Amino acid sequence: MSTIETAEAIRRSDKALTLLADSLLRAAGLESEKARAVADLLVLTDMMGRSTHGLAQCSPYLDELASGRMTAAGRPEVVRDLGATVVWDGNYLPGLWLMQEALSLGFERIPECGVFTFSMRRSHHIGCLAALAKQATDRGYYAMIASSGPHTKLVAPFGGKQGLFSPNPFAFAFPTTRFPVLVDTCASITTVSMTRQKAAAGEQFDHAWLLDSEGKPTRDPGVMERSERKGSLMLLGGADSGHKGFGLALMIEALTQGLSGFGRMDAPTRWGASVYLQIIDPAAFAGAEASIAQMDFFVAQCHANDPIDPAQPVRLPGEQASRNIEQSRRDGILLSPSTVAALRRWASKLDVDDRILV
Repeated sequence: MSTIETAEAIRRSDKALTLLADSLLRAAGLESEKARAVADLLVLTDMMGRSTHGLAQCSPYLDELASGRMTAAGRPEVVRDLGATVVWDGNYLPGLWLMQEALSLGFERIPECGVFTFSMRRSHHIGCLAALAKQATDRGYYAMIASSGPHTKLVAPFGGKQGLFSPNPFAFAFPTTRFPVLVDTCASITTVSMTRQKAAAGEQFDHAWLLDSEGKPTRDPGVMERSERKGSLMLLGGADSGHKGFGLALMIEALTQGLSGFGRMDAPTRWGASVYLQIIDPAAFAGAEASIAQMDFFVAQCHANDPIDPAQPVRLPGEQASRNIEQSRRDGILLSPSTVAALRRWASKLDVDDRILV
């Protein structure tokens, strides 16, 4: 029986897993600087507890490299650079590396301009937005990130029944004394990865979070797997208040595609991301100390709010991620059997040492 067939959940250190991911990506042809950036951010995402976008993405990325759908070498094209505002064409280079480069550029410039705004077209997948935003909050900045897929048509506009746009993830983050607040959401109630996971397991959603081809709410993830009469993901707000999710989707379409100058009008024939990033230095406004004081006060008020269930007090987004990072550093990262199997399979294919997975 092969190691793939006997794969089981394991717990390993972040350093060991970063080295493994880095080795796999380099062996697949990704330039060394890019491989390390991608590995670092995938592992950080797992440490935060966002396992669907952590090392579970390593195998799909390796598939994309092998097919040429992810560009392995080179630099983005600078479409426009006005100092405080920048536009890139990412040429389908690894999105995590592109975002790390964009963040680094923003960190260099923000002391002078106070607010750095960036837009990018034709990026590859940018992963977990909260993990990217954390790079800014760690330095005392606010961050706003949005992403859309101009090729993807999985969410219908409110009142419609045909998929027209992508789930359109959006993140907003700011620092506090104890932990960064990391809001990471999207314009649809559920995600593509969760829908595929449910469909593969033959499970129904607990609630009607999708629409069938007639626009009727359904719990069946299989409506998204059909080649004809395909359903769509339900907008945030549901059947009654989906106009709120639609509004969020419209904002993200405008920020990512309108500002990057590349979107659905161009009818791209391959998947790719259009991206928006803004970094804000509170020192350029009322001051960093004032920002921390105000947000610490509000966080304390949230924690002090009487909970509906005393066993589940109010928790802010990002709070559990900080606890998960501490636990991962202490106890290691838990990898699912499917992720372990995929990493082993690629290690065998690329002749990379995978003994840490045994």
